[in-house]
Amino acid sequence: MPARQEMPSTLQRSPQSAQRTWAKAHDSAVKEYGEGQRSHRVAYGALKHTHEKVGDHWERKSGGRKGPSDPQSGRPRGRGGRSGQGVDEHAPKQHLYGVAQRLGVEGRSRMSKGELLEAIRKENRSRTRKARSR
Repeated sequence: MPARQEMPSTLQRSPQSAQRTWAKAHDSAVKEYGEGQRSHRVAYGALKHTHEKVGDHWERKSGGRKGPSDPQSGRPRGRGGRSGQGVDEHAPKQHLYGVAQRLGVEGRSRMSKGELLEAIRKENRSRTRKARSR
């Protein structure tokens, strides 16, 4: 199973449900497109429909929400859009506030939804960098 050798560290620290989703989509994409960056993008696109990045790992979206997390994962390949870097941009502000609270984001109570999204992305990047350097 190619996905097990290719699984990114953020997924290795994630629950089995995230790992299975990514692996299944990755293996299917490898059969279709071959090994490489495209297969990884397909796998992350599938993962973003059911999971969101929290810190240095992925968690299932709360409240049974499903669907693309950001404009890029919601569009067909080549149609553009930007990546939300795993943060669920369609989540309510209250949910984002809770994620920011769990991550220890300073000043979160005064932030708009857009500011919360960016602060969570920044903290996710920071925690992922720290986890990879261990």
